[in-house]
Amino acid sequence: MGLTIGVDVGGTKIAAGVVDESGAILARTRVPTPADPQWAVGAIADAVRELREQHDVTAVGVGAPGYIDRDRSTVIMAPNIDWENEPLKARIEDLVHLPTVIENDANAAAWGEFRFGAAARHNDMIMITVGTGIGGGIVLDGRMYRGSFGVAGEIGHLNMVPDGIPCGCGSKGCWEQYASGRALRRYGRDRAGSEPVLGKRLLELNEGIADTITGSQITQAAEEGDPLALEVYDELADWLGRGMSDLASLFDPAVFVLGGGVADSGSLLLDPVAKAFEKHLIGGVHRPRAEVVLASLGSAAGIAGAGDLARQV
Repeated sequence: MGLTIGVDVGGTKIAAGVVDESGAILARTRVPTPADPQWAVGAIADAVRELREQHDVTAVGVGAPGYIDRDRSTVIMAPNIDWENEPLKARIEDLVHLPTVIENDANAAAWGEFRFGAAARHNDMIMITVGTGIGGGIVLDGRMYRGSFGVAGEIGHLNMVPDGIPCGCGSKGCWEQYASGRALRRYGRDRAGSEPVLGKRLLELNEGIADTITGSQITQAAEEGDPLALEVYDELADWLGRGMSDLASLFDPAVFVLGGGVADSGSLLLDPVAKAFEKHLIGGVHRPRAEVVLASLGSAAGIAGAGDLARQV
């Protein structure tokens, strides 16, 4: 199969690209995600049609948020777009007349990194996207692991703290409440508010107000070597390392790939996470350890991964 189109559906934008067999994106387009979920399908189809005008493509892969069924055809639930039991595959095929597969967006990004990015040398990998929450994708023996019902890989909702911080999913104590961008901001705000002398730099960056300190301000302070900001990153990294240790016990991957907005901080996150993973890993020095690396494809991962998965139609 030659060229395909990969589509990455987000809460605010729909990005699409023409993907060749090496994962290169030959052309791109982007449109806003319509507020009305029923219009979103048409917006996806419009993006595909635009790209087809310049390229001969054979299939479409769509990375969509939420739970996708085992057949890669129906969005069971996508809260950010308000889809429920949406027959997305059939609707897009009716509009664009191309074979189409639907995949969870985090799975599509993980597949992109597995095929063409930071995990391309391995057969077993777990990608962890650290953004507002935590997403992920799991590849085992060279195949995307979806589970019996297609909804495996929701690693951000592993229960880390019984009766802990309430999560948007309705549970309490989910991993993403302790190891995400949201958690990073909470740690920075709490520490700067309770320890204003140590938090002087963070407070300076935000006009003296602790309650609205941003993740980018924490990152800036950490890059400057600010002790409190570095401690905040260490706290976040420790929680990430704890969860990764549990995942290693379950799946024994060769590599963990860290992506998402927080991972854009580079070694600020990577170095303490690698140390925390080693500290918490069951068996410690007596067992082989997975590599911990940064994602390499950035925003292209979802498009490249979805486009490549379309070849499995």
